[in-house]
Amino acid sequence: MAVYTEVSDDDLAGFVAGYDVGHLTSFKGIAEGVENTNYLVQTDRGRFILTLYEKRVDSGDLPFFLGLLDHLAARGIPCPTPLRDRSGAMLRELAGRPAALVSFLDGMWVRRPGVAHCRALGTALARLHLAARDYEGHRENALTVPAWRALIDACGDRLEEIEPGLAGELHGELETFERAWPSSLPRGIVHADLFPDNVFFLGEKLVGLIDFYFACTDCLAYDIAICLNAWCFEVDGAFNVTKARALLEAYGRIRPLTEEEFEALPLLARGAAMRFLATRAYDWLNTPANAFVSRKDPMEYVRRLRFHRGVAGTGEYGLDR
Repeated sequence: MAVYTEVSDDDLAGFVAGYDVGHLTSFKGIAEGVENTNYLVQTDRGRFILTLYEKRVDSGDLPFFLGLLDHLAARGIPCPTPLRDRSGAMLRELAGRPAALVSFLDGMWVRRPGVAHCRALGTALARLHLAARDYEGHRENALTVPAWRALIDACGDRLEEIEPGLAGELHGELETFERAWPSSLPRGIVHADLFPDNVFFLGEKLVGLIDFYFACTDCLAYDIAICLNAWCFEVDGAFNVTKARALLEAYGRIRPLTEEEFEALPLLARGAAMRFLATRAYDWLNTPANAFVSRKDPMEYVRRLRFHRGVAGTGEYGLDR
């Protein structure tokens, strides 16, 4: 459930009246999502999404996020478009929370992505990277190598509760990342959280990219590495090289990767696995079993990290260089 902040009928009607979107006819909470409160808002002119930003989102970052969405939507990227109120503001306040009203996107996310979905994702990701090149906003990645170290250190010896020997293994991985993490690859705005539940499809047609609240400035190829982890492993943990090839080839047709990016891809994919492993491990060990938010098993990403550690080159991702 992702309705952390309740909004009264009168307050919401007054909020919507500040926009040129017609009269409020109904609204309901949206259960999916874990970071913010979301409502589906219906007016006599259409449907919209209202987001109230909860405490886990730094309010100082909101102009960056909303500005990025506005920038991308203007360049044809299928993402939610922030609406401006009658004074021209994209960010307002509702029920004591920063709040924004954005356009509604049709479609649904795919639980079991196929090769065609991965191909469409690769194309969309490359177009996103190119469309964001002239965005003037900048936000450093708050969840890169130093943050992984802090999260793993905070877990301490309790990592052994997840799997015996895991603490030593992860500290060894961190030492590798601290020594070898690439710093000279092409950089730009990355989504940084483009999991299947943040991509909408109608059939095999990609119609929406959502949830840009981890977006930041980082290596563009790191975004690809995140997607290899999120889209190209099957339920049984096997890596699907056909899906990876489709994703990488589609991306490369729009924005060809440099040789340095190809060479770095196994390490980037390994690091992307560590990023989600670290947050999952911390939450697994520090979230009560009866908490409102469901914990995600960190071992899923332990296994993915181990796969990438054994990759000898990009041929194992479906591309020979």
